Amino acid sequence: MKRRSFLGLAASGAILLNQSTFAHSVKPSKVVILGAGFSGLSAALTLFDKKIDFVILESRNRIGGRVFTHKIDEQADLRVELGAEWVGESHEEVKKLCDRFKIQLNDNRFDTDLYFRGKYSKVNKWDFDADWKKKLDGLLESFKNLNSEQQKLFDRLDWWRYLVNNGIPENDLYFRELLDSTDFGESIRHVSAFAAISEYAYSSKKNEMDLKMEGGNSTLANKIADLIGREKILTEHHVEAIVQKGKSISIKCANGKTFDADRVICTVPTFALSQINFSPALPKAKMHALDALQYARINKCVGLFSQRFWKREDFDMITDTPAHYFYHATKNQHHTKGALTSYSIGEKADMFGWHGDDYRRQTIIDSIRPVGDARNYLQKVFNYNWGQDRYSKGAYAIYGTGQWFTLQPELKKPHLNVHFAGEHLAEWQGFMEGAIVSGRDAVLEAI
Repeated sequence: MKRRSFLGLAASGAILLNQSTFAHSVKPSKVVILGAGFSGLSAALTLFDKKIDFVILESRNRIGGRVFTHKIDEQADLRVELGAEWVGESHEEVKKLCDRFKIQLNDNRFDTDLYFRGKYSKVNKWDFDADWKKKLDGLLESFKNLNSEQQKLFDRLDWWRYLVNNGIPENDLYFRELLDSTDFGESIRHVSAFAAISEYAYSSKKNEMDLKMEGGNSTLANKIADLIGREKILTEHHVEAIVQKGKSISIKCANGKTFDADRVICTVPTFALSQINFSPALPKAKMHALDALQYARINKCVGLFSQRFWKREDFDMITDTPAHYFYHATKNQHHTKGALTSYSIGEKADMFGWHGDDYRRQTIIDSIRPVGDARNYLQKVFNYNWGQDRYSKGAYAIYGTGQWFTLQPELKKPHLNVHFAGEHLAEWQGFMEGAIVSGRDAVLEAI
């Protein structure tokens, strides 16, 4: 059964309904895609395969969107991900594309140490309460048998409240807050219980933190761009207005350029979308949904070290320090040097974003101290704060209580001949898989 099976069926029905309702009996002659992230590139690849003309308009000066591979050491050729990190075992569409473009997928699983309340516990030396683990497994399994109305009841609770109502021990609740908040980018008090439990019920053993593309995840973006033609991707083309008259659409950019189309696939995050002037205007219900959906505050601070003093290639560590979560960012990249990423969320992410490199260096040194004295190894830090990103204002969408079954259907609805896509509209929400599937499906809806 598919993850979030009810939503998957509902989405399929919506696509059929929209295709029937708008009755696109003639294929579009020209499609404009907004955004060159994975959703936009997936839409472009689908159109390319169907031999339909298109152009991509991208505000940034690069492709990939929130997939962002960064070379942290040129000489050592060490690459880290400042954006999306993992390909999951369940992510079939990403795996198919990697196979198509002959991109090797490397094992990127980790075994987790814990640094909590001043005590350092290595992997296999700490765990959740055995009885609670068994109970949670039962809860996750029973969730798969719920009907749509029962699923909606889950959406009215937050994940923290659901765990407490089901008797989670206090220490385990703290552990889940630290661990699960890295999945959603905010405290589990802010996350819909449905959004949380549907992810854990259908995910792989490592919660889809399984694989990574050889050469970095931006490799796939570059391979797609090379195939469809880089001349079809116009970077630094920030869309300011979309005017629809009859069957024609005019797209106006901040640089003064105008593009005409008979379909638009809009793959930008909700904040960027809310800044575009539509004529006719977007419906009030969609505008409300755009304003209501929050994005996760996630900060990635990467430390480059002269030696891999953490010893294990599969090292990661969850902590209750401001650095929050460490993982080995250069696994499978063979060199004496290596990098650890500090992945922080919420207010912790804000602190990394607000303060400079001196704060970041000291926080990393202090937080990783149980593993080793990093002072003599840390060569530099590189920071990216997604909460301060100009276009997304967050790493990925976070659905709060009561939002999954209300906001997402509204955000998915086409606006005349403008169709919408992005990870926030996907069944695998928050993953590269979701972005790719959403972009493809928006094209199938539009044509």
